[in-house]
Parts: sequence; structure tokens; C-alpha cells
Amino acid sequence: ELEPACGGHAQTDEDDMGMSYEELGEFGRLRKTGRCGPLSMFHALLSRWGDDLGAVQVAEKVKFFFRMYAVNRHKATTLTPAYHAESYSPDDNRFDLRPFLYNTKWSWQFASIDEELRAVGG
Repeated sequence: ELEPACGGHAQTDEDDMGMSYEELGEFGRLRKTGRCGPLSMFHALLSRWGDDLGAVQVAEKVKFFFRMYAVNRHKATTLTPAYHAESYSPDDNRFDLRPFLYNTKWSWQFASIDEELRAVGG
């Protein structure tokens, strides 16, 4: 979203998103090709980023990513003109069976991450 220019401040996507493009790419790869949900992504990123960021900051980034993913996932969907009960088609996204409406609270997953943080002393 564009903001009014004030005082020579340059608006950047990374500031707006709260994460770098490199981090966002890592989240995207783990979510899509790694098929990671919040808890498994926390484990994966803790082993990669834990020494630099710490467990609490990794958990905050994972929770923020999945909250924003749930809020915006429906925007990446295109409704087709007909209902399809088949699981495969040569058409590109018509048979995308991933859910597009998520609970933005991720209650169980975020509670599990919090338990993991308590276990590691974070």
C-alpha cells in the first residue's frame, strides 16, 4: 500500500512486510515445496536461523508469516466457472485443492510453538 511521502522517507516493501525478500523466499520455499506448516517451519528455521536470531525472534517471524498468509491467501485464488470434483487436470490452477480460507489465529500450531519455546528456555 502506498503511503504519502513525508520528510524524504523512502517507502520500501521490506519495511512494510517486516521481513527481507531473502527471508520471505525461505518462508515460501518451506511452505510450498517443503510442505511446512507453522510448527514444522519453526523447527526448520530454528535450526537455520536460531544462532543469529534466537528462538523467540524465529517464532515471532513464523507466526507473523502464517498470520499474514492466512489473511491474504484468498487473494491468490481464481474461482472457476464450474465445480470440479476431479483431483487432476492439465489446466494450471483449476484443480488447486489447497484450502484458501484459513483461521488466522492458528491456535493449536501457535500454542505448540509457544510450548517449544518454553522447552528451549526462550
